[in-house]
Amino acid sequence: QVQLVESGGGSVQAGGSLKLSCVTSGHIFSTCTVGWYRQYPGKDRERVARLGTRFQETYEDSVRGRFTISRDNAKTTLYLQMNRLKTEDTAVYYCAVCEDVFGTFQYWGQGTQVTVSS
Repeated sequence: QVQLVESGGGSVQAGGSLKLSCVTSGHIFSTCTVGWYRQYPGKDRERVARLGTRFQETYEDSVRGRFTISRDNAKTTLYLQMNRLKTEDTAVYYCAVCEDVFGTFQYWGQGTQVTVSS
């Protein structure tokens, strides 16, 4: 059974930093693409960052240069370091692993709230 457990969300003032973690189990982590998504109230989830098995990184335009996705294959854990946070980064953040051939992630975390105040 695949499990993803997120942590690290919370409240921070604009300009501050948070680091999200997602501990995974039940699959071959090193062979999977991983990603982070966020969801605003009433909106669809949007991809924030993606990291391939060969460590190719991609970012949504609004977070590029501020957020960094990383992975530790030995710990089967992925991370999202978020710096210079803005109020518009306030959302529920989800980790995801194992992208299929259609670009759809198969497994998801439970979500963690990030709130950035001005």
